[in-house]
Amino acid sequence: MYNSGPAFENSAATMSSREFARMSSFIYEQCGIKMPVTKKTMLEGRLQKRLRTLGMKNFEEYGNYLFSPEGIRLEVVQMIDLVTTNKTDFFREPEHFDYLTEQVLPEWCQKYGSRKLTVWSAGCSTGQEPYTLAMVMSEFAERQPGFDFQILATDISTRVLEKAINAVYAESLISPVPPHLKKKYLLRSKDRSSALVRIVPELRGKVRFRRLNFLDDDFGLREPLDIIFCRNVVIYFDRPTQERLLQRFHDHMRPGAHIFMGHSETLSGLDVPLISVFPTVYRKMK
Repeated sequence: MYNSGPAFENSAATMSSREFARMSSFIYEQCGIKMPVTKKTMLEGRLQKRLRTLGMKNFEEYGNYLFSPEGIRLEVVQMIDLVTTNKTDFFREPEHFDYLTEQVLPEWCQKYGSRKLTVWSAGCSTGQEPYTLAMVMSEFAERQPGFDFQILATDISTRVLEKAINAVYAESLISPVPPHLKKKYLLRSKDRSSALVRIVPELRGKVRFRRLNFLDDDFGLREPLDIIFCRNVVIYFDRPTQERLLQRFHDHMRPGAHIFMGHSETLSGLDVPLISVFPTVYRKMK
């Protein structure tokens, strides 16, 4: 077991080509994320934090630890937390939420009545997306008697999930939230100098968070999904992994269910039985 705390000056530690190839291959095997040579500097910079924490002087030492039985047990999750990208915002790509409330939800209510809607925020990062969904659907519920929903939010990073569960955000991050929703769903800290807000308990209660790796054999989803938000996630995978992942999403979707992708993502050319119904929104064929 390595002691925490910097025992060496390693801010300039660099990976050899062999070490990078070994590490990038391992990352791909563990979570499907492609790590081309162009990301070598980024990977070095992020993992140097672990070298300092573990008191290691170079990447060879870190690699030997990572691939040891103890490292596999204790370090892999830490490493994945650092190498995954976690960019997110409240009301990101707002046209998706307009389409959701104007088209998808009314149609769903007409078809299913009072059955509870099941939503999955796949790759939820620090929680802004599932809490945005909870706001939008709570507003819709006030206009639609009997409508109810539940949101599952998952991410591979335990670090961002902790932040999501805590649901505390800097005021600078909530500017995309419309003023009337800020007043309704955000609590300001009693310490005004902290400039922090927290999602109200009623909204937090609508979202369940857990860790999930898209390469897991079992997603742990025990009922079919009506809506999946998986935006700006599959772009980090290579094409074969994208196709396998989207096929698995499809298998967990109810007939007629929708999946929302990121603005830079497309299913064009992928062998997945989903049809386009709106820019970067797809539907499972009935």
